[in-house]
Amino acid sequence: MDRTPRRGIPMNFDEFTGEVQHRLELPGTGETVRAIRATLMTLGRRIPEGNAEDLAASLPMEIKWFLTGAVHDHGQRFGWSEFVSRVSEIEQTDRSAAAYHAKVIVDLVSTVVPPSDFQQLRDQLPESEDDENWHKLFEVVDAGGWGDAEEAQTGGGPQSPGDQE
Repeated sequence: MDRTPRRGIPMNFDEFTGEVQHRLELPGTGETVRAIRATLMTLGRRIPEGNAEDLAASLPMEIKWFLTGAVHDHGQRFGWSEFVSRVSEIEQTDRSAAAYHAKVIVDLVSTVVPPSDFQQLRDQLPESEDDENWHKLFEVVDAGGWGDAEEAQTGGGPQSPGDQE
């Protein structure tokens, strides 16, 4: 069964969390929601409030809250490394797993939100290695999306987080 979401098709909470759980091979819903919350709350803190609201608008209500309602201090300045540290702390996992989880979750977000809102997100995060190095967050997206990136890296089998930083 092809589990790849079709671009721009709305997902409900169960579909979104189920897809993340499948992609990350997490054992349960609790771990899955914690990974989503860690990634999106940290992302919501990094980008301006208006951009967070635009990005969240197409996400399931329970998921959009992580970008908007759970965040009271939008627009903070920090780079990729600090992002991974924060996600790791919230998710209660190691840095390489946190980085991998964030990349896969952001890829799923890219399939659900309008391309203009996703581009707005990318525009807020400097991708230069000389700057904040955010291009790493978009590695799965830039490799053609989760299914294609997984195939390229693993020949289609299960993928371990490895060194994702």
